[in-house]
Amino acid sequence: MPEVKPFELDEVDIATLGERMRSGEASAQALVERYAGRIRELDRAGPELRAVLELNPDAMAIARALDAERSAGHVRGPLHGVPILVKDNIATGDRMSTTAGSLALDGIAVAHDAPVVKRLRDAGAVILGKTNLSEWANFRSSNSVSGWSSRGGQTRNPYALDRSPSGSSSGSATAAAASLCAAAIGTETDGSITSPSACASLVGLKPTLGLVSRTGIVPIAHSQDTAGPMARTVAECALLMNALAAGDPGDAITVARRVPRNIDFTSELGRKDLRGVRIGVGRQFFGAFEKADAVIEEALRALRGLGATLVDVQFATLGKFDEAELEVLCHEFKHDLDAWLRQHAPAAPVHSLADIIEYNRTHAGRMMPLFGQDLLVRTQATTGLQAAKYRAALARCRRLARTEGIDAVVKQQRVTAIAALTSQPAWLVDPLNGDLTRGGCTSLPAVAGYPHLTVPAGFAGALPVGISFFGPAFSDAHLLGIGQAFEQATHHRRPPGFLATA
Repeated sequence: MPEVKPFELDEVDIATLGERMRSGEASAQALVERYAGRIRELDRAGPELRAVLELNPDAMAIARALDAERSAGHVRGPLHGVPILVKDNIATGDRMSTTAGSLALDGIAVAHDAPVVKRLRDAGAVILGKTNLSEWANFRSSNSVSGWSSRGGQTRNPYALDRSPSGSSSGSATAAAASLCAAAIGTETDGSITSPSACASLVGLKPTLGLVSRTGIVPIAHSQDTAGPMARTVAECALLMNALAAGDPGDAITVARRVPRNIDFTSELGRKDLRGVRIGVGRQFFGAFEKADAVIEEALRALRGLGATLVDVQFATLGKFDEAELEVLCHEFKHDLDAWLRQHAPAAPVHSLADIIEYNRTHAGRMMPLFGQDLLVRTQATTGLQAAKYRAALARCRRLARTEGIDAVVKQQRVTAIAALTSQPAWLVDPLNGDLTRGGCTSLPAVAGYPHLTVPAGFAGALPVGISFFGPAFSDAHLLGIGQAFEQATHHRRPPGFLATA
């Protein structure tokens, strides 16, 4: 593999980029040019990370306009002029495609930005391009390979190129970890922000369901889907959340679920210790990986050193909603995807899930060279959101993950957050068998729709390990405060080495 050259923007955070633009040392145009050059060097050539599907042809013009605003004395905020990459299941109403990684939508431009993209633009961010992902957000096959899409091929993990980047926000994770952008936006239904972030030594936040609009995002399931930030520090995730979070009249959950407004996600940053904070330790999520467990045990010692009180907790409902979750996802995917295609991609060659299944069969050589589409076929057989089977499964998920799950433990054990291993260290990419994943804690907060933050906790050999903090609804800012205190006490984040293997 060619040598990866040093890069002047490696590990440079958003605040520092802002200072450089304020001082005149840098400009938005220069940042776009340098990140685009880095993408050409590492993504298209060199280690060929395949993290970026498409660069925004208008990025330089947007940056030029933002520089002019700054020169005129108008600065929109901390994201002004900062280049951000977004996952390619998030609609951008520009000259880029929105495809969820599928060639079936390649070349299809949507008419309007998703609200999350509009809010980023309004905050002054430059949308630099779209990132690769596990096709259809990893909801196509039970033997899928994380980070692979028919449009972009296999995204690589920059820490060990033969290891999985995890999914489905694979490209966003690899791009942010390798400093191909200042930060990235991913989406999660179950683990798709937090697991890729953990496997890339990143901070990732899956927000409470309802804080961030889902409008314009190619869906899996409205009861669990959300966009969220992926960055190299907790502070950057908090800044991005201040831009992303807002009510949306087009997304009922953001206005109907008693969502708090005007949350400042930076409000609990800067704490020097965790005295008075009681954290539950979810040891049920340990046990599958001895080296990863050792990393988390060291992280727990660091939390105690910061003054936190740690108590072991048990979730009596763990593992009892897995099949119900899949039932919910299948029913909602068919309903939600058909609606998204009608509203956002009427000119596409596919107009429904049934069309996508047929498209994949017709173009099987390109669309299904590694794995099939059994999940899509199962999903197509569902009978709608009024089906008794779906309604029972949804009720079971909410009861076991929320009321009898996280809410019960928080109340009974008087904890404000739960700490656990996020996910297993990156596994070898295996096109024959697909992902061989086990362990980790993503499903419980995902099914509950509750916030989940992962922070770098160290390394198992050359592979990153993340520690999770999750808790009750709308505790996002509190989790960010805990996470940053841990981050600043330990400084486990380190840039990738682009090793051939680990």
